[in-house]
Amino acid sequence: MADRAGAAGATVAPASTWATRTVTVGPDGVPRCAWGVEGDPLYRAYHDEEWGRPSRDERHLFEMLVLEGAQAGLSWSTILRKREGYRRAFAGFDPAVVAGYGDDDRARLLGDAGIVRNRLKVESAVGNARAVLALRQAGGSLADLLWGFVGGAPLDRRPANLGELPAETAESRAMSRELKRRGFRFVGPTICYAFMQATGLVNDHVVGCAAGGAIRGAGD
Repeated sequence: MADRAGAAGATVAPASTWATRTVTVGPDGVPRCAWGVEGDPLYRAYHDEEWGRPSRDERHLFEMLVLEGAQAGLSWSTILRKREGYRRAFAGFDPAVVAGYGDDDRARLLGDAGIVRNRLKVESAVGNARAVLALRQAGGSLADLLWGFVGGAPLDRRPANLGELPAETAESRAMSRELKRRGFRFVGPTICYAFMQATGLVNDHVVGCAAGGAIRGAGD
């Protein structure tokens, strides 16, 4: 989440004060993590409806691995605006379909303005789909592998402010090592932690955020 908060904070407040932010009440009266009070409706909806909510759906997990890798060096807002383009280009993030992409498909993707046209990122998405299939063939699943790093249940960190959101953790470093060992790419520890936040392996909504409270309540 550090990349998200930093990108948003650059337009709202100096970095030194951004880190101390807790919750912000939006025009609708809803208290949110400060980074979730954005002018972009996609960004706000992502905060409210998706970020931090536990997901065990393989397609969604694969999608977020691809998108988090694509985000490296870019703003998350850029990725959200291209999300539908990614879904079209990558067959709804069906790993079985993406794993079969060949040279013609790669050329098509590199010419598609609806996604980030970076050769290494495109190739990693195809390679990661093949790694997902390899997990299946070995009798495992992407969800079981990823959730194993948090013992099968979300970590609820309850940060007091944005400055308490880490860039990486012991769990994300372990995840990164294992995913790389299994052939995944663009899965460094920072990317893995952002992925964990996005898919609810960890609830990093700051204390007082309505979305974070709803997630905690659903798990009780």
